[in-house]
Amino acid sequence: MAALFAVATITATPALFMIAGVGAFLVIGYSGAVVVAAWRVPPERRRAARWTVFAAGSLLPGAVFAWAVSTPQPVPSSSMSVPGAMTVQVSTGSRLTVIKLPVRAAASRPPIIVVHGGPGVPELRDNAEAFAFLTDQGFDVYLYAQLGTDGSTRLADPRGYTRERAVADLEGLRSRLGLDKVILIGHSYGGEIAARYLAAHPDRVSKLVLTSPGAADPDDHSGDLVSSRLGNDQKVRLYARLLAPRSLLSYLLLQVNPRAAHAFLPDAEADAVNDMVVELSEPALYCRGATLPDRPPVRGTGFYAMQYPQSATAPPPSDPRPALAGLPTPTLIVKGSCDYLSWRSAVTYRGLLPNSRLIYLVGAGHNVYQGGHAMVPKAITAFLADRSLPLPPYTADTPPADYEGPP
Repeated sequence: MAALFAVATITATPALFMIAGVGAFLVIGYSGAVVVAAWRVPPERRRAARWTVFAAGSLLPGAVFAWAVSTPQPVPSSSMSVPGAMTVQVSTGSRLTVIKLPVRAAASRPPIIVVHGGPGVPELRDNAEAFAFLTDQGFDVYLYAQLGTDGSTRLADPRGYTRERAVADLEGLRSRLGLDKVILIGHSYGGEIAARYLAAHPDRVSKLVLTSPGAADPDDHSGDLVSSRLGNDQKVRLYARLLAPRSLLSYLLLQVNPRAAHAFLPDAEADAVNDMVVELSEPALYCRGATLPDRPPVRGTGFYAMQYPQSATAPPPSDPRPALAGLPTPTLIVKGSCDYLSWRSAVTYRGLLPNSRLIYLVGAGHNVYQGGHAMVPKAITAFLADRSLPLPPYTADTPPADYEGPP
């Protein structure tokens, strides 16, 4: 494995780093067989013993390993069929899948763009259902699949999946759609991207809604804790999928050379694997014991869009807090009691944005607006209409006693 990864750091050609790894394994195995035969076997039987030990201990395992990691898995469709989806080319070169939920009320208000989370989990169908209520309030609502997900552009080099590119794509989409000022609703990682967009383009955002937002602090790594909310049986099923040889090797390659990982595990297969991993992780997004929504299998996620920003090869994210501090944009922050993200990931935004309010929902998970919590659409509607919120804002810095996530 050391030889395989060493060669993968200098070439993205799978044949070369696979030959290096398997070849090194066989050379070491044969050397070990020679030592064993010389130590334990009479001289007249050493040749036969040497080859027997080599075949059983190295040749056969090496062949099994090569077969296990080199045989592509069946690839189901990894895209969603959502009525009204269109493809929009933006100035960055990205082609993004976009859905418009047109206003159904008489009064027209500033348009809304929903920035999905993950990274790499577009949830277009679910978000279209979750935010349809806003069209009755006089808003055009735009949903889009970020770079590397659903029908949007895939990159040959995963190193292009960055927060900066996500912000640039969002600005390109706003411009391409001919929108002046927009309301942004960002969930999880999408909340972080929406906040970074606000920091870069404060004149383009009229209001901001952050639900279970990803951390603004680059040193906050609570996003890695999603599996901690799974039960033991759920963890076993998830890890069995993650530890499949071909998937595991591609993940490890991503830690040394993203282009090698992409060449080894192409997008279609990688995304299909990612769909299954996201589906197995879904219970962690809700309160323990909650009944999960009955919906079709997960489709449209992006393996490299999700995994590269969290990999060892990705540069640390920049700090958006200095640019956010003091911006007057009206902001609503929604935090559920069963969120796996840190409490400070929400409180930080409240401290940075002086015209922000935080509401806390008992019995709501990370996916606050998909868990059937009726208070979420009520709060968003009231906030966008400049009315009093249905719950008093939470003003303390410390989390409530019943908050289940990290501090």
